[in-house]
Amino acid sequence: MSNEPDPERLKALEDRLAKVSKQASGQAEDAPRGGVAQSELAWRMVIELVSGLGIGFGIGYGLDVLLGTLPIFMIIFVLLGLIAGVRVMMRTAAEINAKPEAGSTADEEGK
Repeated sequence: MSNEPDPERLKALEDRLAKVSKQASGQAEDAPRGGVAQSELAWRMVIELVSGLGIGFGIGYGLDVLLGTLPIFMIIFVLLGLIAGVRVMMRTAAEINAKPEAGSTADEEGK
């Protein structure tokens, strides 16, 4: 038994470590798609919708107070805020759906 390291065994170990580290980095990219990250994305979409409604309500109510009108501007701007909130939510959903496709093509090009 010699105390010198076996070059073949070291090479095999380096290959296995490189393979495991590559798999671990691939899992790290997929991690935001699981449990907690999904709920964060859902809250983001809810906040976008509610903020659109809130801004529309604020603008409409402000105009109604300034102009002394019936709550017609409030209704109009709440509806516009709802539409804007839904559009932003749909844009966010499209962005979320586009991320895995872009990541998978990058992984395929790297191989």
